[in-house]
Amino acid sequence: MWNSSKETMVLVDFSQNSLTGFEQQPAVIPWRFLKYFHLSSNKLQGSLPIPPPSTIIYDARNNGLTGAIPPLMCQKNSLGMLDLSNNHLSGTIPPCLATSSEDLQMLNLSGNSFHGNIPSTFTMNCPLLMVDLGQNQLQGPVPRSLANCAMLQCLVLQNNQIEDTFPSWLGDLPKLELLSLGSNKFHGAIWHPRNNSMFPKLRIIDISCNCFSGKLPTEYICNWNEMKLFNKENLTYMHANQKVQYQTHARHLALSTYTELQYDYSMRVVSKGVYRLYEKIQSALVVVDLSNNTFVGNIPESLGSLSGLQLLNISNNKLTGAIPSSLAKLTKLESLDLSQNLLSGQIPRQMTQLTFLSIFNVSHNQLTGPIPQGKQFDTFDNSSYDGNLGLCGVPLSKSCRNSMTSPPPPLIFRGHDLEFSSGIYWMVIALGYGSGLVVGLVIGTTLTTRNHEWFVDTFGRGKKFQKKKKCKGRRT
Repeated sequence: MWNSSKETMVLVDFSQNSLTGFEQQPAVIPWRFLKYFHLSSNKLQGSLPIPPPSTIIYDARNNGLTGAIPPLMCQKNSLGMLDLSNNHLSGTIPPCLATSSEDLQMLNLSGNSFHGNIPSTFTMNCPLLMVDLGQNQLQGPVPRSLANCAMLQCLVLQNNQIEDTFPSWLGDLPKLELLSLGSNKFHGAIWHPRNNSMFPKLRIIDISCNCFSGKLPTEYICNWNEMKLFNKENLTYMHANQKVQYQTHARHLALSTYTELQYDYSMRVVSKGVYRLYEKIQSALVVVDLSNNTFVGNIPESLGSLSGLQLLNISNNKLTGAIPSSLAKLTKLESLDLSQNLLSGQIPRQMTQLTFLSIFNVSHNQLTGPIPQGKQFDTFDNSSYDGNLGLCGVPLSKSCRNSMTSPPPPLIFRGHDLEFSSGIYWMVIALGYGSGLVVGLVIGTTLTTRNHEWFVDTFGRGKKFQKKKKCKGRRT
């Protein structure tokens, strides 16, 4: 098979089988004019097969390949798409991958064990549309040379050990739609954007599970204009097309033809503490995940302007204040997680308007009052409200009627040297029963009269209340 087709083989697809390897190790593919080489979803082991420089599409994802990316991969090549995701590859990412091809549009090395820094060799006018380096052990900062990739639509760096502040300069990329930085070591506050045109196309952002601090990035939220739209028409999936042109021979004539590959973008999103894989991303999907950081302050009202939002997760922070009623404007919202914060006040009744809401979690806050009833709120169980002792109503066993009719605390009047409450009357009367009903009534009447005289003297003449000094060593 190797020898008989060295000069003629153009397209090879071995995907979706149970192949375990090649006879030759390391496998250097001898097909000189190979354009399309598809090995995905097999059981390949050993080192990575080396395609010829003519290869445009090389897909070896979902196998058991091991070792480093061989230096031969850095030969001057024609790669337009390289997908080596979900293998056991290790070592560092060769810097030449970003410079050896002037046509590379899709680079996916996720789900391996690559370590070291991300190469900083992305050249001017690089044609990359998608870079996925997630689920590795990469370190260091996000390379500033990525700013040269003006066509970049999708950048996934989640689940690494990247240590950096928020890379606000990525906001200058005019076509960036998906930014995933979750589960790294990003830190510090997210400062104000330089201008109002940062991240003009952003629809999906995940910065969860980092060490970001300060207030939520309100100014950025106001600029996320693409999240304010929802186009019901022409719904597609986020993808890139790679065209492969080659020659075939028929009746001694060379014919030019081509095939086209649609490469779908993918991502992982945390839902109820579990990563969910989106193998395809709908073009209208809008996601904001700011969870598991140390953000403080109030939830900004401006979140309610992101009318296309479908998933919102700001759980596990230190947010305070009330839940803004503006969230009721997010009529496309399907998942809302505000749990593990310090939120107070009531759950806005307007949120019953969110008829697409299937996941709702406000557990472990300091919320009070009745739980809204009707529509989607009739489908949420107790776990949505755990850890809020002040909440009442269905589905909780605590009745709002009982909590509202509980007796108020006794009134306490404070004077210059006297504290008096209604409870003292009953103490005096109880003492009276011990030594005689008449004596008790006399004492009670006397104290009542004196307290009444003091009350009239203090409030009747317009005197100001004087604060009593705190008593030490006893409760009053």
